[in-house]
Amino acid sequence: MSDSEPDYEPPYLYPDYRATVLRAPKHQPVKLPAEWFHRTRGPVFGRIPVRPEDADLTRQHKGEPLGERIIVTGRVLDSGGAPIRHTLVEVWQANAAGRYVDPADDHPAPLDPNFTGAGRCLTDDEGRYRFVTVRPGAYPWRNHPNAWRPAHIHFSLFGAELSSRLVTQMYFPGDPLMSLDPMVQSIPDARGRELLVATLDLATTEPEWALGYRWDIVLRGSGSTPFES
Repeated sequence: MSDSEPDYEPPYLYPDYRATVLRAPKHQPVKLPAEWFHRTRGPVFGRIPVRPEDADLTRQHKGEPLGERIIVTGRVLDSGGAPIRHTLVEVWQANAAGRYVDPADDHPAPLDPNFTGAGRCLTDDEGRYRFVTVRPGAYPWRNHPNAWRPAHIHFSLFGAELSSRLVTQMYFPGDPLMSLDPMVQSIPDARGRELLVATLDLATTEPEWALGYRWDIVLRGSGSTPFES
């Protein structure tokens, strides 16, 4: 990164985000030779193919989940604005009450038997992805007294190689918890924080059915979407 480019990436160590105290490296990184890494073409899906129904998180069970139905869509681009075609986009999230389907989540909020909170899709020829889901709820996370995470959806994306993976989070416009969240505030530049916020999009909204949000993702370059630290 040059001196003129904004600093969008959070530091490895950000003491207000307490988990980084344990996770952050305590020594200078060592650059490993390129030949040590596999250059496998991405994405890799495992033995189960990606199906169209994987992108609708509201249709994975017998009934409909509780909560506000939403559509989240956008384009996956490289730093030159070219679409990243036919790449794997995965999402996972809490339910409308702010609870994950995870044994580690002991937040006393109800689980929804009709919502697992995970989905995936492939981008099309224009780099577009689209998910139907419910808006996730905020939840406590014990980072500091009375700490609550703003509503968010986790994203995982692969570039042209398996090693070029981005894991990040998408937030919703106008959420007052964002200014109080150390995970968000660890991103040094305000513009970098803004890149994580989706835009309410009436063109995507389906009348009397679901609000639409648009969120474009840039995989590399000075305008890239910040990685999760």
